[in-house]
Amino acid sequence: MKTLFNKRISAEAAIQKNYRGVTKTFAMSSLVIATVMLSACGGSSSDSSSDGQTTPDNALPINTCDSSSGLTIVDTASDLNFNIEQSYSAGQSATVIANINNRDSAGLTYQWQQTSGPDVSLSSENSPVLSFIIPSYGNYSFTVNVSGPQIDLSETVSITAGSAINQLNINSDHQVVQGNGVSLRVARINEQTVDDIEWCYFSNQAVELDLTDPERPLFTAPSVSSDSVIGLKATGQFAGETLSDEVFVLVTNESAITSPYFDQPIARTYSYNSASVYSANASDCVYSNQLNQTCDIADLPLIGQVSNSENIESVMERVVVSHDWMGENFETFLKQSDPNSDFIKLLQSVTAVVISYDVRPSFYWVATGAIYLDPEYLWFTPEQRDSINEAPDYRSDFGNDLQFIMPWRYVKDNDYAYGRIAKTERTTRTLADITPSLASLLYHELAHANDFFPRSIHSTLTGPTLIDDFYRRTDSNGLISDQLQNVDPLTSSEMFGLAGVSFLGETANETQKAYMPDDVTSFFLSDHANDFYAYSSTREDAAMLFEESFMSHRYQIQRDVAVTDPTNLIVDWGQRGRVGSAELLDRAAFVIDEIMPEIDGKTLLNGLPEPINMTPGRDWFENIDISPSIAQSLSKVSSLSSSETSVERRPVLIGREHRDMPIPKR
Repeated sequence: MKTLFNKRISAEAAIQKNYRGVTKTFAMSSLVIATVMLSACGGSSSDSSSDGQTTPDNALPINTCDSSSGLTIVDTASDLNFNIEQSYSAGQSATVIANINNRDSAGLTYQWQQTSGPDVSLSSENSPVLSFIIPSYGNYSFTVNVSGPQIDLSETVSITAGSAINQLNINSDHQVVQGNGVSLRVARINEQTVDDIEWCYFSNQAVELDLTDPERPLFTAPSVSSDSVIGLKATGQFAGETLSDEVFVLVTNESAITSPYFDQPIARTYSYNSASVYSANASDCVYSNQLNQTCDIADLPLIGQVSNSENIESVMERVVVSHDWMGENFETFLKQSDPNSDFIKLLQSVTAVVISYDVRPSFYWVATGAIYLDPEYLWFTPEQRDSINEAPDYRSDFGNDLQFIMPWRYVKDNDYAYGRIAKTERTTRTLADITPSLASLLYHELAHANDFFPRSIHSTLTGPTLIDDFYRRTDSNGLISDQLQNVDPLTSSEMFGLAGVSFLGETANETQKAYMPDDVTSFFLSDHANDFYAYSSTREDAAMLFEESFMSHRYQIQRDVAVTDPTNLIVDWGQRGRVGSAELLDRAAFVIDEIMPEIDGKTLLNGLPEPINMTPGRDWFENIDISPSIAQSLSKVSSLSSSETSVERRPVLIGREHRDMPIPKR
């Protein structure tokens, strides 16, 4: 599993797709037949290897280090001890690892707090590995409480950090389960790249690294018989000097994988609210390598099936995280960026919210009833971002044989509503910065949850599992996305076929390879879809209509979509705010009325701006200023556009932020 369910191309080849109401089924592997598959935006069963591990495609062995500093053990009066670095210095990544004598960390709870020294930003305070950036020279103390069956220990460790020195800096030390993916990053110095980066290891475990990008090596944590520290060293050249740094990854021994659903190693997660009555079930039922069968509704109902649950507190009782900051930032967003309670209403149709460093991209899974969020949408600080696995999306090369692309972006006041901060940038973000992208993600994923189980049918669900009710609803074509096809179905066989190539990894045939942008424009405009991704499945068709409608309605952020060549991005056809066109009114209004009945769909859509056509022959970037000139809003949703040097302005292909999922098999 390269992040989550990445190694699954053969399963994708087995997908069932609704082409103009006709189900087209491909041969399925025995693994997929035996497993209840994910649905909507989400992962699926994977063609897992026999050892339960996946190795990055370009991983190769690296050499052992000629020299290294390593870690020093600091004993205490109890069975709790610490592994600390030989030296610490200001401005550098640092680690302290807590360890129980003769015991692995599985099943234990860790809680760190700083007790003295200059304030440190902590992002891994619930892990055996405390990783942080040292702000300045001085003395620091940290206390950790470790609890679990027959264990309740608390000890303090102190370190001294010297003044800043000229050396490399690797962000950052991690805890990772065996078989899980790991990414590291060499920080740039004064925004300049370090040259000739070489890696070696100095632990007892040999390591294979994918060094396609030496600044960001990838590897799969090896199998271990007990918790083990992997030590790695990077050496590079900068300003005529040879610089180096070391990084430590704690690989933890875990129980054997028994789940047919999560059949590849996944990160350790826990309930964000440990006092919740759903604390144990929320974690065990939605993100566990020991999930052997889907949980009953009685064990983990939809949030909306519990009385008086339409509030933030009820939602946060169902949040499962790999790091506390993920839950904290999500709660902040719900409290301050959801004034109309849209997301609180939509979240009534999920059982839980999972936010974990190895989830990429985001998805909804009908088997668990949960949504899974990529924490890339939630970080505020560089230290928080450091804890997210950077393994690339396995679908990055889909559609490379085609002679067109259909990029998209969200726009406000003739500018990008938000940008993408390069991984090499170490900067902070505000709530205003993350709101547009997180809102669009939530509108999309929660549209899937409400497509399957809208609030109007919660009282009629009989279980015993959500999958059972899903089957009953699909047998009667009861899903909102099913009914949408009766309102105004999409019919372009060419677009359905091209979507299979671009989003599902199918091989393009010669006819598809020959299509030029003007061909695709004619295919697309023959239908009433608001985006190319709508053709990947009927479920995505409904979700895309809902997402774009509410982004325009609530945030005055419009969506651009175009057909261009893949090289120069010359627009053949493009439009801003397509969901507001009269041709899409009935389709979009139907979805809105069914998912959010408090709002009249046609009234909402009639209040949206008229679509604006792009100028053919200009490139994608030149077509940014097509709206009538207006004064820049003082309450602009995102402030990122004011920092041009730190924000990437590049075309985005839809489908990269979500996963289009197979329909579950009985």
